Amino acid sequence: MKKFISTAIFAATLALTSGMASAADAPKSIEQLLKQVQTDRANATKTNKKREAEFLNERGDKAALLKREKSALAAETKRGKDLAQAFSDNERKIAQLEEDRKIAQGDLGEMFGVVKGEAGDFAGKLIDSNVTAQYPGRDKFISELGARKELPKINELEKFWEDQLFEMVESGKVVKFNSDVTGLDGSVHNKEVIRVGSYNLLADGKYVVYNADLGLIQELSQQPGSEQVSSVKSFSQTTSGYDKLFVDPARGVLLSVFTQKATIEERIEAGGPIGYIIIGLLILGALISIERLVTLYMIGAKVSSQRKNVDNPGNNPLGRILQTYKDNKDVDVETLELKLDEAILKETPALEARISIIKVLAAIAPMMGLLGTVTGMIATFQTIQLFGTGDPRLMAGGISMALMTTVQGLVAALPLMLMHAIVIARSKSVVQVLEEQSAGLIAEHAEKRNA
Repeated sequence: MKKFISTAIFAATLALTSGMASAADAPKSIEQLLKQVQTDRANATKTNKKREAEFLNERGDKAALLKREKSALAAETKRGKDLAQAFSDNERKIAQLEEDRKIAQGDLGEMFGVVKGEAGDFAGKLIDSNVTAQYPGRDKFISELGARKELPKINELEKFWEDQLFEMVESGKVVKFNSDVTGLDGSVHNKEVIRVGSYNLLADGKYVVYNADLGLIQELSQQPGSEQVSSVKSFSQTTSGYDKLFVDPARGVLLSVFTQKATIEERIEAGGPIGYIIIGLLILGALISIERLVTLYMIGAKVSSQRKNVDNPGNNPLGRILQTYKDNKDVDVETLELKLDEAILKETPALEARISIIKVLAAIAPMMGLLGTVTGMIATFQTIQLFGTGDPRLMAGGISMALMTTVQGLVAALPLMLMHAIVIARSKSVVQVLEEQSAGLIAEHAEKRNA
């Protein structure tokens, strides 16, 4: 039994120590195993003592390092307090020095405020000036001077003065220079530009404007009236002496307003459907008037020719009346008078045809304008009801329609009334000739009968 237990312990010990030694070093007996365990324990004890010694040494180093860092922290804390005190002292010294500087400056402080304000205002003028279109970047120094916090130097004040004088001198000159001009389609072309002081810029016989925000010379989307544009062409061709030119005293502001001015097409469109109906009435009345005038003038010419040749009646109103006279020469005076009156009555409808339509159209046109006015005002009040009166542009459409239809109605009625008067006067003149000739024929026939 004892032998079995010893053998089992030996086997277990071998299994436990198999990972610690190679197969060649494995103990062969319990005595060898005991010696090996004792040797390993001695080595482990020695190693542990060495590690303990190293740990104790390191703990001493850490303590020394902690002590050193605490000393550094105390030193930095003291330095921070010293710096805070120095900062407070410097703040007081700076405040005292600022006060001393203000006292020493005296009136120079007020002068600096004036210069700064004037420089800011002048920089804004330079940015928008047409002179800057020829000399770009002039406002840079003045803008920096206006934003500066320290007192300007003497040479800077002189430069400020020179820039003001330069602007005054250039505002009185008419000069030519080449520059890029941006067209309405975005294309850029180098053109000869005429600068009229600081008021206007001209190119290709038209007005152009300087866009200060983009730093570009641009064409106007819409030129002013033909009279103003014609003066530009004449002025551009003048080489000496004086010539008329319309200038913009607001230095381009009024010309820019022209770009927002409504064209004739836009005004007509503002009248809406009623405006187009009024225009249609005007065109219809004009066509009828032209047709009537042409017809009556042709008839009048034939009647005039017939008056010179009463013996040969032709195919015209007077000729047909003369033919009626010839056909009824043997009747009495009363019968002949009735026959001629009947002939005149037959000719009158053809001479007065469609003239009444012109009068009706002339009366309808202003009534249509009034209808458009009422419709536009209704639309305006509906807009006010929905959106209030905060934005006038919301009401502009209805008011524009109300005003434009009124104008269109009056513009259509006036020429229609005039054309109606001309046409009816021409018609009456032809009818009067027929009546005069008829009366003459009756009188001649009465004389023959009495003779």
